[in-house]
Amino acid sequence: MTDHRGGQPVASGPRATGEGTSSILIRGGLVYDGTGAPPKHLDIVVEGGRIRSVTRSALTVRLDSGPSGPPESPAPSAPRPIRELGPNSWVIDATNLAVAPGFIDIHTHSDLSVLLDGRAQSKVRQGVTTEVIGNCGFSAFPIAPERLRDHVDLLAGIGDDPLEPSWTDVDGYARAAAENGLAVNVAPLVGHGALRIAEMGLANRAPTEQELRGMRSRLDALLEQGAFGLSTGLTYVPSRYAETGELVALCQTLSARDRLYATHSRGDLAGLFDAVDESSALGRETGVAVQYSHVAINVPDRWGRAEEMVARFAAARQDGVDIAYDVYPYDASASALTQYLPPWVQEGGVEAMRTRLADPSVFRCAEEDLASGWGDPRIPWLWDRILLARTDDLFGTVDGQTLEQAAAHVGRSPAALVLDLCREGGNRVQVVLRYRTEEDMRTFLRYDHALIGSDGAAVPFDQQGRRPHPRAFGAHARVLGRHVRELADLDLATAIHRMTGAVADRLRLSDRGTITAGQAADLVIFDPSSVADRATFLDPGQPPRGIHRVLVNGEIVVDADRQTDARPGQVLRAGR
Repeated sequence: MTDHRGGQPVASGPRATGEGTSSILIRGGLVYDGTGAPPKHLDIVVEGGRIRSVTRSALTVRLDSGPSGPPESPAPSAPRPIRELGPNSWVIDATNLAVAPGFIDIHTHSDLSVLLDGRAQSKVRQGVTTEVIGNCGFSAFPIAPERLRDHVDLLAGIGDDPLEPSWTDVDGYARAAAENGLAVNVAPLVGHGALRIAEMGLANRAPTEQELRGMRSRLDALLEQGAFGLSTGLTYVPSRYAETGELVALCQTLSARDRLYATHSRGDLAGLFDAVDESSALGRETGVAVQYSHVAINVPDRWGRAEEMVARFAAARQDGVDIAYDVYPYDASASALTQYLPPWVQEGGVEAMRTRLADPSVFRCAEEDLASGWGDPRIPWLWDRILLARTDDLFGTVDGQTLEQAAAHVGRSPAALVLDLCREGGNRVQVVLRYRTEEDMRTFLRYDHALIGSDGAAVPFDQQGRRPHPRAFGAHARVLGRHVRELADLDLATAIHRMTGAVADRLRLSDRGTITAGQAADLVIFDPSSVADRATFLDPGQPPRGIHRVLVNGEIVVDADRQTDARPGQVLRAGR
Protein backbone atom coordinates (compact mmCIF):
# COMPACT_ATOMS: atom_id res chain seq x y z
CA MET A 1 0.00 0.00 0.00
CA THR A 2 1.17 3.49 -0.82
CA ASP A 3 0.65 6.66 1.16
CA HIS A 4 0.06 9.31 -1.50
CA ARG A 5 1.35 12.19 0.54
CA GLY A 6 1.61 14.95 -2.07
CA GLY A 7 0.50 18.38 -0.96
CA GLN A 8 2.86 20.68 0.92
CA PRO A 9 3.87 18.93 4.13
CA VAL A 10 5.67 20.76 6.87
CA ALA A 11 8.28 18.55 8.48
CA SER A 12 9.31 20.82 11.35
CA GLY A 13 7.88 21.24 14.82
CA PRO A 14 7.37 19.13 17.93
CA ARG A 15 6.62 15.44 17.72
CA ALA A 16 5.51 13.19 20.57
CA THR A 17 7.82 10.28 21.18
CA GLY A 18 5.51 8.17 23.33
CA GLU A 19 8.19 8.28 26.04
CA GLY A 20 7.23 11.59 27.64
CA THR A 21 10.35 13.44 26.36
CA SER A 22 8.53 15.97 24.16
CA SER A 23 6.57 18.75 25.88
CA ILE A 24 4.10 21.20 24.31
CA LEU A 25 2.50 24.06 26.22
CA ILE A 26 -0.71 25.45 24.69
CA ARG A 27 -1.05 28.77 26.42
CA GLY A 28 -3.79 31.37 26.79
CA GLY A 29 -6.57 29.80 24.75
CA LEU A 30 -10.25 29.74 25.65
CA VAL A 31 -10.70 26.04 26.36
CA TYR A 32 -13.92 24.21 25.59
CA ASP A 33 -13.35 20.97 27.44
CA GLY A 34 -15.82 18.82 25.48
CA THR A 35 -18.35 18.40 28.29
CA GLY A 36 -20.60 21.26 27.21
CA ALA A 37 -19.49 23.38 30.17
CA PRO A 38 -18.73 27.08 29.67
CA PRO A 39 -15.20 27.72 28.40
CA LYS A 40 -12.29 28.84 30.55
CA HIS A 41 -8.91 30.40 29.86
CA LEU A 42 -6.57 27.52 30.57
CA ASP A 43 -3.04 26.34 29.80
CA ILE A 44 -2.57 22.78 28.60
CA VAL A 45 0.64 20.79 28.86
CA VAL A 46 1.08 17.82 26.51
CA GLU A 47 3.72 15.18 27.05
CA GLY A 48 4.25 11.81 25.40
CA GLY A 49 1.04 12.00 23.43
CA ARG A 50 -1.21 12.76 26.42
CA ILE A 51 -2.48 15.75 28.35
CA ARG A 52 -0.32 16.05 31.45
CA SER A 53 -2.00 19.03 33.07
CA VAL A 54 -4.70 21.65 32.59
CA THR A 55 -4.31 24.81 34.70
CA ARG A 56 -5.75 28.31 34.79
CA SER A 57 -3.97 30.59 32.35
CA ALA A 58 -1.92 33.52 33.59
CA LEU A 59 -2.20 35.34 30.26
CA THR A 60 -4.35 38.45 29.94
CA VAL A 61 -7.81 37.56 28.65
CA ARG A 62 -8.62 39.30 25.39
CA LEU A 63 -11.34 36.98 24.06
CA ASP A 64 -14.90 37.70 25.14
CA SER A 65 -17.27 34.74 25.50
CA GLY A 66 -20.92 35.53 26.07
CA PRO A 67 -23.02 33.08 28.08
CA SER A 68 -25.24 32.02 25.16
CA GLY A 69 -23.21 32.68 22.05
CA PRO A 70 -19.85 31.98 20.49
CA PRO A 71 -16.72 33.95 21.33
CA GLU A 72 -16.14 37.04 19.29
CA SER A 73 -12.98 38.93 18.46
CA PRO A 74 -12.58 42.11 16.49
CA ALA A 75 -10.87 40.42 13.58
CA PRO A 76 -9.75 36.93 12.62
CA SER A 77 -6.57 35.91 14.42
CA ALA A 78 -3.63 34.63 12.43
CA PRO A 79 -1.80 31.59 13.80
CA ARG A 80 1.35 32.55 15.65
CA PRO A 81 4.60 30.65 15.14
CA ILE A 82 5.34 27.80 17.51
CA ARG A 83 8.15 28.86 19.84
CA GLU A 84 10.88 26.56 21.08
CA LEU A 85 11.57 26.95 24.81
CA GLY A 86 14.37 24.42 24.99
CA PRO A 87 15.27 20.90 23.91
CA ASN A 88 12.01 19.08 23.08
CA SER A 89 10.00 21.87 24.70
CA TRP A 90 7.60 24.07 22.71
CA VAL A 91 4.91 26.67 23.31
CA ILE A 92 1.83 27.46 21.22
CA ASP A 93 0.24 30.83 21.90
CA ALA A 94 -3.54 30.34 21.59
CA THR A 95 -4.56 33.79 22.77
CA ASN A 96 -7.82 34.92 21.11
CA LEU A 97 -8.40 31.37 19.87
CA ALA A 98 -10.57 28.47 21.01
CA VAL A 99 -9.04 25.17 22.07
CA ALA A 100 -11.20 22.03 21.94
CA PRO A 101 -10.81 18.27 21.96
CA GLY A 102 -10.19 16.88 18.51
CA PHE A 103 -13.50 16.28 16.77
CA ILE A 104 -14.74 12.66 16.65
CA ASP A 105 -16.75 12.09 13.48
CA ILE A 106 -19.46 9.63 14.55
CA HIS A 107 -20.39 8.61 11.01
CA THR A 108 -17.81 8.21 8.25
CA HIS A 109 -16.92 5.97 5.33
CA SER A 110 -13.14 6.25 5.55
CA ASP A 111 -12.58 2.48 5.74
CA LEU A 112 -10.50 2.34 2.55
CA SER A 113 -9.76 6.01 1.90
CA VAL A 114 -7.36 6.22 4.87
CA LEU A 115 -5.46 3.26 3.45
CA LEU A 116 -5.36 4.74 -0.05
CA ASP A 117 -4.14 8.08 1.32
CA GLY A 118 -3.07 8.29 4.94
CA ARG A 119 -3.11 12.09 5.02
CA ALA A 120 -6.89 12.13 5.57
CA GLN A 121 -6.77 15.71 4.30
CA SER A 122 -10.46 16.52 4.09
CA LYS A 123 -11.02 15.64 7.74
CA VAL A 124 -7.86 16.59 9.60
CA ARG A 125 -7.99 20.11 8.16
CA GLN A 126 -11.42 20.46 9.82
CA GLY A 127 -10.06 19.44 13.19
CA VAL A 128 -11.36 15.88 12.99
CA THR A 129 -8.93 13.60 14.81
CA THR A 130 -10.97 10.35 14.96
CA GLU A 131 -13.06 8.75 12.22
CA VAL A 132 -15.73 6.19 13.16
CA ILE A 133 -15.66 3.77 10.22
CA GLY A 134 -17.73 0.73 9.26
CA ASN A 135 -21.05 2.55 8.94
CA CYS A 136 -24.19 1.76 6.92
CA GLY A 137 -23.38 -1.95 6.83
CA PHE A 138 -20.13 -1.37 4.88
CA SER A 139 -16.88 -2.40 6.53
CA ALA A 140 -13.50 -3.80 5.57
CA PHE A 141 -14.03 -6.85 7.80
CA PRO A 142 -14.91 -9.60 8.26
CA ILE A 143 -13.56 -10.86 4.95
CA ALA A 144 -14.28 -14.45 3.88
CA PRO A 145 -11.57 -15.18 1.30
CA GLU A 146 -13.88 -17.48 -0.67
CA ARG A 147 -16.28 -14.54 -1.13
CA LEU A 148 -13.67 -11.87 -1.78
CA ARG A 149 -15.32 -10.62 -4.99
CA ASP A 150 -18.58 -9.91 -3.18
CA HIS A 151 -16.74 -8.11 -0.38
CA VAL A 152 -14.89 -5.91 -2.89
CA ASP A 153 -18.16 -5.11 -4.68
CA LEU A 154 -19.76 -4.14 -1.37
CA LEU A 155 -16.89 -1.80 -0.49
CA ALA A 156 -17.17 -0.15 -3.90
CA GLY A 157 -20.42 1.30 -2.60
CA ILE A 158 -18.59 3.82 -0.41
CA GLY A 159 -17.05 5.38 -3.51
CA ASP A 160 -13.31 4.74 -3.31
CA ASP A 161 -10.91 3.39 -5.88
CA PRO A 162 -10.66 -0.42 -5.70
CA LEU A 163 -8.49 -1.89 -2.96
CA GLU A 164 -8.38 -5.63 -2.47
CA PRO A 165 -8.18 -6.49 1.25
CA SER A 166 -5.12 -8.41 2.39
CA TRP A 167 -6.70 -8.94 5.83
CA THR A 168 -9.76 -10.70 7.24
CA ASP A 169 -10.44 -9.07 10.61
CA VAL A 170 -9.89 -6.00 12.81
CA ASP A 171 -6.37 -7.05 13.79
CA GLY A 172 -5.33 -7.47 10.17
CA TYR A 173 -6.90 -4.16 9.18
CA ALA A 174 -5.04 -2.43 12.03
CA ARG A 175 -1.73 -3.88 10.84
CA ALA A 176 -2.41 -2.60 7.30
CA ALA A 177 -3.26 0.85 8.67
CA ALA A 178 -0.10 0.97 10.79
CA GLU A 179 1.99 -0.01 7.77
CA ASN A 180 0.42 2.78 5.73
CA GLY A 181 0.52 5.47 8.42
CA LEU A 182 -2.51 7.55 9.39
CA ALA A 183 -2.85 11.24 10.17
CA VAL A 184 -6.06 10.52 12.14
CA ASN A 185 -7.36 7.80 14.43
CA VAL A 186 -10.05 5.40 13.30
CA ALA A 187 -12.63 3.67 15.51
CA PRO A 188 -14.07 0.64 13.70
CA LEU A 189 -17.60 -0.71 13.58
CA VAL A 190 -18.51 -4.04 11.98
CA GLY A 191 -20.68 -3.64 8.90
CA HIS A 192 -23.69 -5.96 8.78
CA GLY A 193 -23.39 -6.24 5.00
CA ALA A 194 -19.84 -7.55 5.29
CA LEU A 195 -20.86 -9.86 8.16
CA ARG A 196 -23.75 -11.31 6.15
CA ILE A 197 -21.60 -11.82 3.03
CA ALA A 198 -18.94 -13.60 5.07
CA GLU A 199 -21.49 -16.04 6.48
CA MET A 200 -24.11 -16.47 3.73
CA GLY A 201 -23.10 -14.50 0.67
CA LEU A 202 -25.75 -12.38 -1.05
CA ALA A 203 -28.69 -14.68 -0.37
CA ASN A 204 -32.04 -12.90 -0.17
CA ARG A 205 -33.53 -14.91 2.69
CA ALA A 206 -33.46 -15.30 6.43
CA PRO A 207 -30.37 -17.06 7.78
CA THR A 208 -30.62 -20.62 8.98
CA GLU A 209 -30.05 -21.21 12.68
CA GLN A 210 -26.52 -22.31 11.88
CA GLU A 211 -25.85 -19.22 9.77
CA LEU A 212 -27.22 -16.95 12.47
CA ARG A 213 -24.99 -18.60 15.04
CA GLY A 214 -22.12 -18.13 12.62
CA MET A 215 -22.84 -14.41 12.23
CA ARG A 216 -23.08 -13.96 15.99
CA SER A 217 -19.82 -15.84 16.49
CA ARG A 218 -18.00 -13.77 13.85
CA LEU A 219 -19.40 -10.57 15.35
CA ASP A 220 -18.37 -11.54 18.86
CA ALA A 221 -14.83 -12.31 17.70
CA LEU A 222 -14.55 -8.88 16.07
CA LEU A 223 -15.91 -7.21 19.20
CA GLU A 224 -13.29 -9.11 21.18
CA GLN A 225 -10.67 -7.59 18.85
CA GLY A 226 -11.97 -4.13 19.74
CA ALA A 227 -14.71 -3.21 17.27
CA PHE A 228 -16.97 -0.57 18.81
CA GLY A 229 -20.22 -2.07 17.56
CA LEU A 230 -22.27 -3.11 14.54
CA SER A 231 -23.85 -1.02 11.79
CA THR A 232 -26.67 -1.89 9.42
CA GLY A 233 -27.44 -0.49 5.98
CA LEU A 234 -31.05 -1.54 5.60
CA THR A 235 -31.49 -0.05 2.12
CA TYR A 236 -28.36 -1.74 0.73
CA VAL A 237 -27.81 -5.30 -0.53
CA PRO A 238 -27.38 -7.55 1.40
CA SER A 239 -28.11 -5.77 4.72
CA ARG A 240 -31.60 -4.94 3.44
CA TYR A 241 -32.48 -8.64 3.44
CA ALA A 242 -32.37 -8.83 7.24
CA GLU A 243 -35.65 -9.24 9.03
CA THR A 244 -36.17 -7.94 12.54
CA GLY A 245 -35.47 -11.31 14.20
CA GLU A 246 -31.97 -11.40 12.72
CA LEU A 247 -31.28 -7.90 13.99
CA VAL A 248 -32.56 -8.78 17.47
CA ALA A 249 -30.13 -11.70 17.70
CA LEU A 250 -27.16 -9.58 16.61
CA CYS A 251 -28.13 -6.77 18.98
CA GLN A 252 -28.20 -9.29 21.83
CA THR A 253 -24.55 -10.03 21.06
CA LEU A 254 -23.80 -6.31 21.12
CA SER A 255 -25.71 -5.74 24.34
CA ALA A 256 -23.77 -8.48 26.12
CA ARG A 257 -20.58 -6.52 25.44
CA ASP A 258 -22.09 -3.05 25.88
CA ARG A 259 -21.33 -2.06 22.29
CA LEU A 260 -23.20 0.26 19.93
CA TYR A 261 -25.81 -0.55 17.28
CA ALA A 262 -25.66 2.10 14.50
CA THR A 263 -28.39 1.85 11.90
CA HIS A 264 -28.90 3.27 8.46
CA SER A 265 -32.61 2.59 8.67
CA ARG A 266 -35.00 1.07 6.17
CA GLY A 267 -35.77 4.58 5.01
CA ASP A 268 -39.02 6.42 4.58
CA LEU A 269 -41.50 3.58 4.76
CA ALA A 270 -45.29 3.65 4.71
CA GLY A 271 -45.31 5.86 7.82
CA LEU A 272 -42.87 8.61 8.74
CA PHE A 273 -41.93 6.94 12.01
CA ASP A 274 -41.75 3.26 10.99
CA ALA A 275 -37.96 3.19 10.78
CA VAL A 276 -37.59 5.03 14.09
CA ASP A 277 -40.02 2.60 15.71
CA GLU A 278 -38.12 -0.47 14.45
CA SER A 279 -34.86 0.97 15.78
CA SER A 280 -36.43 1.86 19.12
CA ALA A 281 -37.96 -1.61 19.41
CA LEU A 282 -34.52 -3.19 19.02
CA GLY A 283 -33.20 -1.05 21.86
CA ARG A 284 -36.22 -1.80 24.04
CA GLU A 285 -36.05 -5.57 23.49
CA THR A 286 -32.29 -6.08 23.74
CA GLY A 287 -31.07 -3.16 25.86
CA VAL A 288 -28.57 -2.17 23.16
CA ALA A 289 -27.60 1.49 22.67
CA VAL A 290 -29.02 2.57 19.30
CA GLN A 291 -27.42 5.23 17.11
CA TYR A 292 -29.81 6.23 14.31
CA SER A 293 -27.60 7.28 11.40
CA HIS A 294 -27.82 10.54 9.41
CA VAL A 295 -31.41 11.36 10.33
CA ALA A 296 -33.36 13.10 7.54
CA ILE A 297 -36.70 13.34 5.77
CA ASN A 298 -36.21 12.45 2.10
CA VAL A 299 -39.82 12.32 0.88
CA PRO A 300 -41.01 15.65 -0.57
CA ASP A 301 -44.59 15.35 0.69
CA ARG A 302 -43.25 14.83 4.24
CA TRP A 303 -40.88 17.78 4.32
CA GLY A 304 -41.48 20.04 7.29
CA ARG A 305 -42.31 17.28 9.77
CA ALA A 306 -38.97 17.10 11.56
CA GLU A 307 -40.48 18.24 14.86
CA GLU A 308 -42.78 15.19 14.82
CA MET A 309 -39.87 12.87 14.13
CA VAL A 310 -37.78 14.41 16.93
CA ALA A 311 -40.73 13.94 19.28
CA ARG A 312 -40.76 10.21 18.43
CA PHE A 313 -37.10 9.90 19.44
CA ALA A 314 -37.78 11.83 22.64
CA ALA A 315 -40.72 9.58 23.49
CA ALA A 316 -38.58 6.46 23.04
CA ARG A 317 -35.92 7.89 25.35
CA GLN A 318 -38.55 8.76 27.94
CA ASP A 319 -39.66 5.13 27.69
CA GLY A 320 -36.15 4.01 28.67
CA VAL A 321 -34.67 3.31 25.23
CA ASP A 322 -31.06 4.42 24.81
CA ILE A 323 -31.49 5.92 21.35
CA ALA A 324 -29.86 8.97 19.77
CA TYR A 325 -29.15 10.10 16.24
CA ASP A 326 -26.52 11.91 14.20
CA VAL A 327 -27.00 14.55 11.55
CA TYR A 328 -24.84 16.38 9.02
CA PRO A 329 -25.43 20.05 8.14
CA TYR A 330 -26.55 19.85 4.51
CA ASP A 331 -29.86 19.59 2.67
CA ALA A 332 -28.56 16.86 0.34
CA SER A 333 -27.44 13.25 0.69
CA ALA A 334 -25.03 11.12 -1.33
CA SER A 335 -24.64 7.41 -1.99
CA ALA A 336 -24.14 4.71 -4.60
CA LEU A 337 -26.65 5.02 -7.44
CA THR A 338 -27.41 1.29 -7.21
CA GLN A 339 -29.23 1.91 -3.93
CA TYR A 340 -32.12 3.43 -5.88
CA LEU A 341 -32.73 0.52 -8.25
CA PRO A 342 -35.83 -1.65 -7.77
CA PRO A 343 -35.03 -4.43 -5.27
CA TRP A 344 -35.56 -7.19 -7.84
CA VAL A 345 -32.93 -5.59 -10.08
CA GLN A 346 -30.38 -5.50 -7.24
CA GLU A 347 -31.00 -9.04 -6.00
CA GLY A 348 -27.92 -11.23 -5.97
CA GLY A 349 -25.43 -8.39 -6.13
CA VAL A 350 -23.63 -6.53 -8.91
CA GLU A 351 -22.81 -9.43 -11.19
CA ALA A 352 -26.35 -10.80 -11.03
CA MET A 353 -27.66 -7.30 -11.80
CA ARG A 354 -25.40 -7.04 -14.85
CA THR A 355 -26.53 -10.39 -16.17
CA ARG A 356 -30.17 -9.48 -15.62
CA LEU A 357 -29.95 -6.13 -17.38
CA ALA A 358 -28.12 -7.62 -20.37
CA ASP A 359 -31.50 -9.06 -21.48
CA PRO A 360 -33.25 -6.28 -23.49
CA SER A 361 -36.72 -7.33 -22.36
CA VAL A 362 -35.66 -7.31 -18.69
CA PHE A 363 -33.97 -3.95 -19.20
CA ARG A 364 -37.22 -2.48 -20.55
CA CYS A 365 -39.17 -3.80 -17.56
CA ALA A 366 -36.55 -2.38 -15.22
CA GLU A 367 -36.68 0.99 -16.98
CA GLU A 368 -40.45 1.16 -16.60
CA ASP A 369 -40.31 0.09 -12.95
CA LEU A 370 -37.51 2.54 -12.14
CA ALA A 371 -39.23 5.46 -13.86
CA SER A 372 -42.18 5.13 -11.48
CA GLY A 373 -40.02 6.19 -8.52
CA TRP A 374 -37.55 4.89 -5.94
CA GLY A 375 -37.79 3.65 -2.36
CA ASP A 376 -40.79 2.31 -0.46
CA PRO A 377 -43.25 3.92 -0.79
CA ARG A 378 -42.32 5.20 -4.24
CA ILE A 379 -40.63 8.59 -4.13
CA PRO A 380 -40.92 10.53 -7.40
CA TRP A 381 -37.73 11.10 -9.35
CA LEU A 382 -36.65 14.73 -9.46
CA TRP A 383 -34.00 14.29 -12.13
CA ASP A 384 -32.85 17.92 -11.87
CA ARG A 385 -32.07 17.43 -8.13
CA ILE A 386 -29.69 14.49 -8.64
CA LEU A 387 -26.04 15.35 -9.28
CA LEU A 388 -23.54 12.89 -10.73
CA ALA A 389 -20.58 12.76 -8.32
CA ARG A 390 -18.61 9.85 -9.79
CA THR A 391 -19.23 8.05 -13.08
CA ASP A 392 -15.64 7.62 -14.35
CA ASP A 393 -16.92 9.21 -17.63
CA LEU A 394 -19.09 6.21 -18.47
CA PHE A 395 -21.23 6.72 -21.60
CA GLY A 396 -19.88 10.23 -22.02
CA THR A 397 -21.35 11.52 -18.76
CA VAL A 398 -19.64 14.36 -16.91
CA ASP A 399 -19.34 14.56 -13.14
CA GLY A 400 -21.24 17.59 -11.90
CA GLN A 401 -24.11 17.18 -14.37
CA THR A 402 -27.60 16.49 -13.11
CA LEU A 403 -29.17 13.27 -14.31
CA GLU A 404 -31.55 15.39 -16.36
CA GLN A 405 -28.63 17.13 -18.08
CA ALA A 406 -26.64 13.93 -18.53
CA ALA A 407 -29.59 12.06 -20.08
CA ALA A 408 -30.17 14.87 -22.57
CA HIS A 409 -26.45 14.96 -23.33
CA VAL A 410 -26.21 11.24 -24.17
CA GLY A 411 -29.67 10.91 -25.73
CA ARG A 412 -31.18 8.46 -23.25
CA SER A 413 -34.11 8.64 -20.89
CA PRO A 414 -32.98 9.38 -17.31
CA ALA A 415 -34.21 5.96 -16.13
CA ALA A 416 -32.34 4.17 -18.94
CA LEU A 417 -29.17 6.11 -18.16
CA VAL A 418 -29.41 5.14 -14.49
CA LEU A 419 -29.60 1.48 -15.49
CA ASP A 420 -26.73 1.88 -17.98
CA LEU A 421 -24.50 3.47 -15.35
CA CYS A 422 -25.31 0.87 -12.70
CA ARG A 423 -24.88 -2.04 -15.10
CA GLU A 424 -21.48 -0.83 -16.26
CA GLY A 425 -20.13 0.91 -13.15
CA GLY A 426 -21.73 -1.13 -10.36
CA ASN A 427 -21.60 0.30 -6.87
CA ARG A 428 -18.82 2.76 -7.65
CA VAL A 429 -21.20 5.18 -9.45
CA GLN A 430 -22.01 7.88 -6.89
CA VAL A 431 -24.69 10.58 -6.84
CA VAL A 432 -25.76 13.52 -4.68
CA LEU A 433 -29.52 13.87 -4.05
CA ARG A 434 -31.09 17.18 -3.03
CA TYR A 435 -34.14 15.58 -1.43
CA ARG A 436 -34.12 17.39 1.92
CA THR A 437 -34.83 20.82 3.37
CA GLU A 438 -32.52 22.96 5.44
CA GLU A 439 -35.37 23.73 7.85
CA ASP A 440 -35.78 20.04 8.71
CA MET A 441 -32.03 19.60 9.04
CA ARG A 442 -31.75 22.56 11.42
CA THR A 443 -34.57 21.15 13.54
CA PHE A 444 -32.72 17.83 13.80
CA LEU A 445 -29.47 19.63 14.62
CA ARG A 446 -30.99 21.49 17.60
CA TYR A 447 -32.34 18.36 19.36
CA ASP A 448 -30.70 17.71 22.75
CA HIS A 449 -29.50 14.21 21.86
CA ALA A 450 -28.24 14.94 18.35
CA LEU A 451 -24.63 14.16 17.53
CA ILE A 452 -22.77 15.69 14.60
CA GLY A 453 -21.23 13.56 11.88
CA SER A 454 -20.35 13.96 8.23
CA ASP A 455 -21.32 10.71 6.45
CA GLY A 456 -18.23 11.51 4.39
CA ALA A 457 -14.79 10.00 3.94
CA ALA A 458 -11.31 11.32 4.69
CA VAL A 459 -10.06 12.02 1.17
CA PRO A 460 -7.52 14.23 -0.64
CA PHE A 461 -8.48 17.71 -1.74
CA ASP A 462 -7.45 16.90 -5.30
CA GLN A 463 -10.38 14.82 -6.53
CA GLN A 464 -9.21 14.51 -10.12
CA GLY A 465 -12.36 16.15 -11.44
CA ARG A 466 -14.80 14.18 -9.26
CA ARG A 467 -17.37 16.02 -7.18
CA PRO A 468 -18.08 14.13 -3.96
CA HIS A 469 -20.48 15.61 -1.42
CA PRO A 470 -18.91 18.66 0.29
CA ARG A 471 -19.73 17.12 3.69
CA ALA A 472 -16.40 15.26 3.48
CA PHE A 473 -14.56 18.58 3.41
CA GLY A 474 -16.65 20.91 5.52
CA ALA A 475 -19.27 19.35 7.82
CA HIS A 476 -17.67 20.19 11.16
CA ALA A 477 -16.42 23.60 10.10
CA ARG A 478 -19.88 24.36 8.69
CA VAL A 479 -21.51 23.67 12.04
CA LEU A 480 -19.04 25.97 13.81
CA GLY A 481 -19.32 28.75 11.26
CA ARG A 482 -22.84 28.70 9.86
CA HIS A 483 -24.88 27.01 12.57
CA VAL A 484 -23.12 28.46 15.61
CA ARG A 485 -21.80 31.87 14.60
CA GLU A 486 -24.25 32.87 11.86
CA LEU A 487 -27.57 31.15 12.65
CA ALA A 488 -27.18 30.51 16.42
CA ASP A 489 -28.78 27.07 16.11
CA LEU A 490 -26.33 25.94 18.82
CA ASP A 491 -23.97 27.71 21.16
CA LEU A 492 -20.31 26.90 20.70
CA ALA A 493 -19.86 24.83 23.87
CA THR A 494 -22.84 22.63 22.91
CA ALA A 495 -21.70 22.18 19.32
CA ILE A 496 -18.22 21.14 20.45
CA HIS A 497 -19.70 18.76 23.03
CA ARG A 498 -21.72 17.04 20.27
CA MET A 499 -18.56 16.60 18.22
CA THR A 500 -16.36 15.41 21.08
CA GLY A 501 -17.34 14.33 24.59
CA ALA A 502 -20.85 13.23 23.67
CA VAL A 503 -19.52 11.10 20.82
CA ALA A 504 -16.86 9.54 23.04
CA ASP A 505 -19.55 8.69 25.59
CA ARG A 506 -21.67 7.09 22.88
CA LEU A 507 -18.77 4.91 21.75
CA ARG A 508 -17.62 4.14 25.32
CA LEU A 509 -14.32 5.72 24.25
CA SER A 510 -12.83 6.57 27.62
CA ASP A 511 -9.54 8.32 26.81
CA ARG A 512 -10.65 10.91 24.24
CA GLY A 513 -13.26 13.57 23.74
CA THR A 514 -12.49 15.83 26.70
CA ILE A 515 -9.63 18.06 27.79
CA THR A 516 -8.58 16.62 31.13
CA ALA A 517 -5.31 15.32 32.50
CA GLY A 518 -4.54 11.80 31.32
CA GLN A 519 -6.56 11.99 28.12
CA ALA A 520 -4.96 11.43 24.72
CA ALA A 521 -3.78 14.74 23.30
CA ASP A 522 -6.16 15.03 20.36
CA LEU A 523 -6.72 18.80 20.18
CA VAL A 524 -7.87 21.49 17.75
CA ILE A 525 -7.09 25.20 17.94
CA PHE A 526 -9.35 27.44 15.86
CA ASP A 527 -10.67 30.96 15.48
CA PRO A 528 -14.40 31.09 16.27
CA SER A 529 -14.72 34.46 14.55
CA SER A 530 -13.62 33.15 11.16
CA VAL A 531 -14.01 29.37 11.06
CA ALA A 532 -16.10 28.39 8.05
CA ASP A 533 -16.48 25.69 5.42
CA ARG A 534 -15.56 26.55 1.83
CA ALA A 535 -16.52 23.32 0.06
CA THR A 536 -19.37 23.54 -2.43
CA PHE A 537 -21.24 20.98 -4.49
CA LEU A 538 -19.51 22.09 -7.70
CA ASP A 539 -16.10 22.66 -6.07
CA PRO A 540 -15.96 20.43 -2.99
CA GLY A 541 -12.21 19.93 -2.56
CA GLN A 542 -11.63 23.10 -0.54
CA PRO A 543 -10.18 23.26 2.98
CA PRO A 544 -12.09 25.27 5.58
CA ARG A 545 -10.70 28.44 7.03
CA GLY A 546 -10.05 29.25 10.66
CA ILE A 547 -8.68 25.84 11.77
CA HIS A 548 -5.15 26.81 12.81
CA ARG A 549 -3.63 23.78 14.52
CA VAL A 550 -4.58 20.15 15.06
CA LEU A 551 -2.82 17.63 17.31
CA VAL A 552 -3.34 13.87 17.10
CA ASN A 553 -1.87 11.80 19.91
CA GLY A 554 0.30 14.76 20.85
CA GLU A 555 1.77 15.36 17.39
CA ILE A 556 0.98 18.40 15.28
CA VAL A 557 -0.69 17.33 12.05
CA VAL A 558 -1.94 20.79 11.06
CA ASP A 559 0.36 23.73 11.70
CA ALA A 560 -0.57 27.30 10.74
CA ASP A 561 -3.27 26.08 8.34
CA ARG A 562 -0.99 23.60 6.58
CA GLN A 563 -0.69 19.85 7.05
CA THR A 564 2.55 18.38 8.34
CA ASP A 565 3.99 15.00 7.43
CA ALA A 566 3.13 13.48 10.83
CA ARG A 567 1.20 10.20 10.83
CA PRO A 568 0.44 9.57 14.53
CA GLY A 569 -3.04 8.12 14.04
CA GLN A 570 -4.05 4.74 15.46
CA VAL A 571 -6.77 2.14 14.99
CA LEU A 572 -8.52 2.52 18.34
CA ARG A 573 -9.99 -0.49 20.13
CA ALA A 574 -13.04 -0.68 22.37
CA GLY A 575 -12.40 -1.90 25.89
CA ARG A 576 -8.67 -1.29 25.72
